[in-house]
Amino acid sequence: MSGIEAIVGSGLCTGCGGCVAAIDTPGLTMAFDPAGFLHPTVVPLTSAQRATLDQVCTGRALSHDPRPADYHPLWGPIRELATGHATDPEVRFRGSSGGVLSALAIHLVTSGTVDFVLATAADPDDPIGNRTAPRADRDAILAAAGSRYAPSAPLADLERHLAAGRRFAFIGKPCDVATLRRMAARDPRIDRLIPVMLAFFCAGVPSRRGTQAVLTALDVAEDEVARFQYRGDGWPGRTRASRRDGSEASMTYAESWGRILNRHLQFRCKICPDGTGEFADIACADAWVGESGYPDFSERDGRSLIVARTATGVALLAQAVAAGTVATEALDVSEIARMQPYQATRKRNALVRSVALWAVRGRGPRFARLSLLRLTVSTSPVELLRNLVGTFRRARRGRPG
Repeated sequence: MSGIEAIVGSGLCTGCGGCVAAIDTPGLTMAFDPAGFLHPTVVPLTSAQRATLDQVCTGRALSHDPRPADYHPLWGPIRELATGHATDPEVRFRGSSGGVLSALAIHLVTSGTVDFVLATAADPDDPIGNRTAPRADRDAILAAAGSRYAPSAPLADLERHLAAGRRFAFIGKPCDVATLRRMAARDPRIDRLIPVMLAFFCAGVPSRRGTQAVLTALDVAEDEVARFQYRGDGWPGRTRASRRDGSEASMTYAESWGRILNRHLQFRCKICPDGTGEFADIACADAWVGESGYPDFSERDGRSLIVARTATGVALLAQAVAAGTVATEALDVSEIARMQPYQATRKRNALVRSVALWAVRGRGPRFARLSLLRLTVSTSPVELLRNLVGTFRRARRGRPG
């Protein structure tokens, strides 16, 4: 196997769609596979196209070049760290946590910094699917607020937006932003037209089957769904399926994510060393409150964890605070692990998990300048062995999906 076939077949594809945009060849598109994940179709590539694939695909290779001086081994580059929330009560309520990403997006548009924000929301034609589209005003941005725990390929149609020549901000998963940075190295239009890249912490992409399993648990037929909401309208907010007849079924976030969706994660997400948006200008997450090392998902007023990673991110956050769009409170870096324990565990074990894939498949991801070796040697051997064996077994069960 070579090219796309090797990446998809080895379970390395993140499903971002970057290869579709960068290579732009007939027949290369994003499509659902039998497991319910979005992956590029396998088409023959020229040697030049394979070189492009190698340059842009973060599924197979991820690295800081060079590693920033303000790099934290677990949490990546940190220029400024805070918790906070949108000051607009509706934005705070509609968002997945404190509404900070939505508030920043609204600020970017209303201040004229960008013409629109490229963000993913529910597909109007497929309530449990996703669609990435330009959002040029407050109402459109609010319509995209809230998490979408389903496959999305926000970079697949990037060429159309770049060709239009308008400036825009991008909001996506960590892997989407990392790929966009790699694409920028070969396409100068990206840095010129996308002055701000925002990300949210990501625990992994569940397949479409995961959402279908949630519907089954709610006793809602897929063809009855008029609107499906994974989160939002509170913190963490309930998972809601609204039927065409106006009735609604719902469950808690702990039930939907904790018991169903996280059992359907894409394989590449399980070996991901960057669930925290290390390549974004600003990355946001749930600033969970909890005890005994596990977050408490009781409903509260939303609160976001805010990590400004670049000078652009620091400036944007300062502008939003000065404009009264976002309220913040400084946070010590030691507090992040209390709020996001899963992300700490996943990065600590990313190296041994990738080693297991190399052992089974003879190929795997290449990670560099992410402090993975430093984290590995400081992690319990028992924990490392458990993760090594677990990944080894999953990889042997068949093609990672």
